[in-house]
Amino acid sequence: MIIQPANRTLSVKEYYFSIKNKEIAKLNAERAAKGLDPVINLGIGSPDGAPSEEAVEALCQTARKKNMHGYQSYVGIPELRQAIASWYAKWYGVQLDPASEIQPLMGSKEGILLLSLTFLNPGDKVLVPNPGYPTYTSSTRMCEAELVTYDLVEANGWYPDFDALEAMDLTGVKLMWVNYPNMPTGAPARREVFEKLVGFAKKHKILLVNDNPYGFVLNQPQSIFSIPDAKECCLEMNSLSKSHNMAGWRVGMMLGDAAVIQELLKVKSQMDSGMFRGIQEAAVVALNSPDSWYEKLNEEYKKRQVVARRIMDKLGCKYDSEAGGLYVWGRVPSGEAVEWSDRILYEAGVFLTPGFIFGSNGAHHLRISLCANVPTLEKAYEKISALCK
Repeated sequence: MIIQPANRTLSVKEYYFSIKNKEIAKLNAERAAKGLDPVINLGIGSPDGAPSEEAVEALCQTARKKNMHGYQSYVGIPELRQAIASWYAKWYGVQLDPASEIQPLMGSKEGILLLSLTFLNPGDKVLVPNPGYPTYTSSTRMCEAELVTYDLVEANGWYPDFDALEAMDLTGVKLMWVNYPNMPTGAPARREVFEKLVGFAKKHKILLVNDNPYGFVLNQPQSIFSIPDAKECCLEMNSLSKSHNMAGWRVGMMLGDAAVIQELLKVKSQMDSGMFRGIQEAAVVALNSPDSWYEKLNEEYKKRQVVARRIMDKLGCKYDSEAGGLYVWGRVPSGEAVEWSDRILYEAGVFLTPGFIFGSNGAHHLRISLCANVPTLEKAYEKISALCK
């Protein structure tokens, strides 16, 4: 390179799934040359289903109009903000002001970095769960803030240990990331945990952010804002990626106190020029989907979960039968999960995510994505069964 990258890039690496997908692509080329079928990828949680026909049609209708292809408002069209508010009122029992407490995002992943850029100075501290979504860590590091991990462990149901949190040195902590329903563990959202989290954040004057995209997948939707006064110290992120099969459409939202949302907008308005109008119109339709949409979604995921758990059983992995979400998370019988993942990939042609990528507390766990249909999961089961003989 003619110049050197910024120092902040030294603290992060290319995203794990980006690296792994290239490895799998190379492996697939080798397998094809040998007459073998491609790797069955049960790694990343990218839903394989389509959005509703009505949402797709809304996109198409808007895209055909000549006057809909320019820049859009940074805060989203009023109809989208109102649809988000109505969705939260119906499903979460939460009231939000569509004019000031809702900021549409191009996916919630964008929101993690935007919020970090908005509030973190070099040296500020951020509480990040271990295990947890890797982007919490990378965004913190790219902002040159200090990462302070807190443990989530199986023995505690993958919920925070509040005695341990209180015993930590919390000096300088500004942000705390939580994620319930949880990824990767599948631990469901619980009101009593939300109550403790809100109390902890208020006591220590920490901005707590609940990342909440899995509430509609084998879970009951719950919001941190169901706790009184949570808006004083909390934000919530959500998206249509998992709940409406719109991962590639990049439709997310940041919700919370109007003053915080306004600060976020300062940064966001420097970074993009608004979401395409057609996608916003489609999101409005998706958010107004009938109850039957979610029922059908969960009927399919329940069938897939059954097969994914059979794979875990075949491997001898232990998992929580009460866990929900888009994945099955299981502890391997012995050793490091990455060793199991590599052997299954190269000997059976099936990729399962090793839990170390989510933090050291995931090192002995494998994660199976439910973003493959039942026949594909059954085929993966057969391949792994042959390996386990």
